[in-house]
Amino acid sequence: MKRLLLLMTLGTCLARGADAQSLCASDGQATPVTLVERFISADCEACWSSPQTLKPSARALTLDWIVPSERGDDAPLSAAASRDARTRLEALGRPVPTASSMTTAKVVGARSHRLRVAHGVAVGGYLGASIELKTTRKPHPRESWSAWLVLVETIPAGADGSPLERNLVRNVLLSTWNKPEQLSKSEHHVFREMRPLNIPQGATPERLRVVGWVQDGHGRVLTAAQSVCAPPEAR
Repeated sequence: MKRLLLLMTLGTCLARGADAQSLCASDGQATPVTLVERFISADCEACWSSPQTLKPSARALTLDWIVPSERGDDAPLSAAASRDARTRLEALGRPVPTASSMTTAKVVGARSHRLRVAHGVAVGGYLGASIELKTTRKPHPRESWSAWLVLVETIPAGADGSPLERNLVRNVLLSTWNKPEQLSKSEHHVFREMRPLNIPQGATPERLRVVGWVQDGHGRVLTAAQSVCAPPEAR
């Protein structure tokens, strides 16, 4: 029942648009030019706190994945580790790092694709979130696109032992898109997904937001977006 209520609330917010008080969205934000992903082994506490960690540019969408280790709960960063990190490494064709690694991908199709991500307020341990793509293109009949909707906890620089701001991955929704919804009287093809995302134990709800991107069948990042929550006085 809580999950149904959460989806109904988010659906109402989406219908009301970006001015809805309970909605955080990517509306009005510039499309990132690169997707930067930092992977840290749950064994490498020093990697998390290293002052030498490269700071990406302001136009980059940057994520921090904590990769589970063979030590399980005995690893120092195990509380923030996610099995989704291994799934993402497999999708990238990258090995599990013994310490840390980083990948960078250009966003190559922003002119043809408009991506929107949004989320509502936390309810009963879940956060209702959505990802929507409007595009003048669509996948080839034999091709599928991958849509990644990621719940992140934005940790400020100097907090939780990190010398720089991090977008710690907390949950992931991966969708496969190949059949768009058609909008009447429009040249755009539309794909969308709306789901409740579980908030893991230990996450700080006030720091949570969503980011997303879409990849084609060759792994190229077509577009990306990240939600922003306006301060209460600006809503």
